[in-house]
Amino acid sequence: MTAATNASWSLRRRLMWLVLAAIGVVTVLQAATAYRSALREADRMFDFHLEEVARSVHGGMPFAPGGDDSEYSVQVWGPDGSTIYRSNGRELPSQAVLGFSDSRVNGIRLRIYTLQTPEHTIQIAQDLDARETRARALAATAVTPVLLLAPLLMLAVGAVIGGSLAPLARMRRQVAARAARDLSPLSAEGVPEEVQPLVRELNALFARVQGTLEAQQHFVADAAHELRSPLTALKLQLQAAQRAHDEEARHAATQQLAAGIERAIALVEQLLALARQEGAGEGAGEPLDLEEVARQAVSALLPTAHAKSLDVGLATTEPVVVQANREALHLILRNLLDNAIKYTPVGGRIDIGMGRDAQGAWLAVDDSGPGVPETERERVFDRFYRVPGTEAAGSGLGLAIVRTVAQRLGAQVRLVQSPTLGGARVELRFPPP
Repeated sequence: MTAATNASWSLRRRLMWLVLAAIGVVTVLQAATAYRSALREADRMFDFHLEEVARSVHGGMPFAPGGDDSEYSVQVWGPDGSTIYRSNGRELPSQAVLGFSDSRVNGIRLRIYTLQTPEHTIQIAQDLDARETRARALAATAVTPVLLLAPLLMLAVGAVIGGSLAPLARMRRQVAARAARDLSPLSAEGVPEEVQPLVRELNALFARVQGTLEAQQHFVADAAHELRSPLTALKLQLQAAQRAHDEEARHAATQQLAAGIERAIALVEQLLALARQEGAGEGAGEPLDLEEVARQAVSALLPTAHAKSLDVGLATTEPVVVQANREALHLILRNLLDNAIKYTPVGGRIDIGMGRDAQGAWLAVDDSGPGVPETERERVFDRFYRVPGTEAAGSGLGLAIVRTVAQRLGAQVRLVQSPTLGGARVELRFPPP
């Protein structure tokens, strides 16, 4: 069993246990409170009844004890202390305490009320054991409705919780029944307000995944189209080398074949790089010195620049540190420099600049090439698009990779005319820290 499985829990079961436990605790507290209140009320009622019996005897009403087993006992004394009347044959304490008192006579606990008048002293006694038994019976009667209603309340709460969570179960069934490629939005109808943000985020995620799938489908279609031409050219060059009649012609055909293979390798590498960047996450960022990363990129492409006698310069006035992924930033610079080297004529110049202003850190690559017409500056960021009439070899993927990686870094890419060299200037703006 994995850690994720151990950490899982059921919202329904948790709600049920918490609510039922709360109902159980409240029921116990309420039953205990009602039981104690009923006992106190029964005591007051029995005491009031003792007083009423004493006043009735004083008023001259006959008292019928109800046999020897009656829980009440009556004793009436005269002014001289002589016993005038005694019920049940039960003796009561000879020392009367006016009002209410508790006493034990012959092992029997008694609750006694004594009323003194000018003519008589009246004692009314009640068997405390029998009295408490009746009080507990009355208290149990008062608590019974509370105990009977608690299970009904639990059932009602369970039904309410189940009904409230039904939209979630319905949504789960709706998602489970979907086809693998069905990324249409989920319906929020009947979904609780607390769950609607989750539904909106899921729908937004579906939209992003749909966009990614469509981009991948277009990418595969475009890649298949773009790879068809160089592979066909390689096949023709191989056939030309096989048909060559002399060593010179065979050597020329072999050179063309090798160049074609190099172009195909470069195209495949760019396709793989673009696919990796489009499918990658944000990546871990770290503080990077732009000058250090730029020098590494220049070192990798310097032999190619020297082959065309290009002057590659790096201009910086102060250290510029940005938070970015090293591999992603290196890929941007390598593609920008590779593009600049391809389109800058022999003996031209390429400048790499960087700095920081009010808008944040920036990095720019200028070249003295032909530049890009203003009407084409946005389209050149599309995959496999090349400006009509371009003579330099390329696949049209360099700037597409630059924009894709820059978006992952949260940076912005802009293509303008170079104010210093007259060619193209690609400027990368990093987000503020």
